[in-house]
Amino acid sequence: MRINRILFHSTLALGICLGGLPAWADLPADTIGQVTLAVPPEPHRAYVVDVEFENFVTGRVTVIDADAKRMLGMVSTGFAAPATLSPDQKYLYSADAFYSRGTRGTRTDVLTAWNTSTLSPDWEVVIPSKRASILTQRYALGVSSDSRFAYVYNFTPATSVTVVDTQSRSVASEIAISGCVLSYPVGKRSFASLCGDGQLQVVKLNEQGQEASRSQTPFFDPNKEKLNERGIAVGDIYYFTSTTGTVRGVDFSGDTPKFLPAWSLVDAKEQQAGWAPGGWQLLAVAPRLNRLYAIMHADHQAMKWEDPSPYIWVFDLKTGKKIGTLEAPNPVWSLHATQDEKPLLIGTNVSGGLEIFDLKSGKFNGTMDKIAKTPIQVLSH
Repeated sequence: MRINRILFHSTLALGICLGGLPAWADLPADTIGQVTLAVPPEPHRAYVVDVEFENFVTGRVTVIDADAKRMLGMVSTGFAAPATLSPDQKYLYSADAFYSRGTRGTRTDVLTAWNTSTLSPDWEVVIPSKRASILTQRYALGVSSDSRFAYVYNFTPATSVTVVDTQSRSVASEIAISGCVLSYPVGKRSFASLCGDGQLQVVKLNEQGQEASRSQTPFFDPNKEKLNERGIAVGDIYYFTSTTGTVRGVDFSGDTPKFLPAWSLVDAKEQQAGWAPGGWQLLAVAPRLNRLYAIMHADHQAMKWEDPSPYIWVFDLKTGKKIGTLEAPNPVWSLHATQDEKPLLIGTNVSGGLEIFDLKSGKFNGTMDKIAKTPIQVLSH
């Protein structure tokens, strides 16, 4: 009874105190989590895609200032969501998948347009629930060079591409790419895909985002080499490498693909010593320096070529010659080079951090620790 009397008097006193407050004493709206970033974006602003192995249901993209090694903000994405940036610098797109019961229930897929200034979703489009549920990679989601169309790669296990019109904010079409994978944006109205038989397929679109034509061209022999599909683009030129280091370039700027002369990341002596490329996003290009960067394994093993490594080799894209070596203090899994005149190389390490290099000087700028759980990919404008 004593406890009840104490509770009664305490509650009565609290009620009298609260009752004496004027109506205008309401707390202001909470602004925690709101950011406003510069437009246009700084060249060394980077977006770290985190698939979060320990909580695969939801991922995130962490936005950083790579110069100051400072976190700027974060957006939450859906299950293993691929992400990309629009060429007009207005949006970060993510192709999200959600379930009504968190880990089960009705699935809803959306293309979300995140404002790159506020990091808030400006709009979204519900898309077919076919988006590939794979470990995130660069060309599972792409955008046309004029930012008009977004390309979402589907895998059910039939493969297709959902084309989203970002102007009308609606699905324009779904295009089957049977036997082929991913969507590499080409110019304003095309995308390419790599096919299992070694062909390169190009689909051209009309102004409504529907298929106008397609072509297939032999590219490599899958019976003789394993070509890694995680290439890297410089404009409409894409570079791919095999698991043993053969680099193959494709120029899509003309009416038909033009294949550039193949060259190797390793010479005979290096190959004999066991050197070969590896990692997840294992290639990066700094276009203003005309250099290509590759994660390299000192003891290459056929079934472990996706493993991380601290060794990064530097190549002149004009000559294909090796011109330098970088070594990170921690093994890196994915690479990204910024696109400006003073580029940085950002590598994701196995502990959730970033290894950052100044590419003009070749100096190591330091480690940004624990910026993500599973940083699998890095993007910049």
